[in-house]
Amino acid sequence: MPSTAAQTYLTPEEYLAWERKADIKHEYLRGEIIAMSGASYQHTIITMNISGELYIQLKGTACTVHTNDMRVRTSPEISYFYPDILVVCDEPRFEDNAFDTLLNPIVLVEVLSPSTEAYDRGEKFEHYQQLTSLREYILVSQDEVRVEHHHQQRTEWQPTEFRSLEDVLSLTSIDCELSLEDIYRRVEFREN
Repeated sequence: MPSTAAQTYLTPEEYLAWERKADIKHEYLRGEIIAMSGASYQHTIITMNISGELYIQLKGTACTVHTNDMRVRTSPEISYFYPDILVVCDEPRFEDNAFDTLLNPIVLVEVLSPSTEAYDRGEKFEHYQQLTSLREYILVSQDEVRVEHHHQQRTEWQPTEFRSLEDVLSLTSIDCELSLEDIYRRVEFREN
């Protein structure tokens, strides 16, 4: 989990007012403020590869792609997160007239890092599942070729794992395909 900023507890309204003036991004979970750390070189390449591919495939549709500066709010337990990539279709719904907090993403993507992997797989995914609009959640490793695709089927989330550069991930909710070769283009894995 990202670092917690000095155990400060705020209401959702206090968080938003504070966050909109902050120099760095923070997520909000059960009143707790969580500082977001910077991304690695690998992380940014993967994020741009995915967002670029989605942009090309969604051009001319009712869907738009956003990167990690767009905040998402979950409810009924109010939390705020900055997914690495999100897709919203049709009319975006915002929390207020600041237009910086989306309520209705259909696809969310998180690029995993050692410090956030457990958080992104567990608690954050639990909160994302509160989004009634969400249909697909993708977790992408930056340390190895591994993509997990969670897609909603009726009331359950079905996971599928991909581990080959020849694999192709089908995002049925937005009618897009992502090859792992494209996701990992120009990514060089380092030996530990």
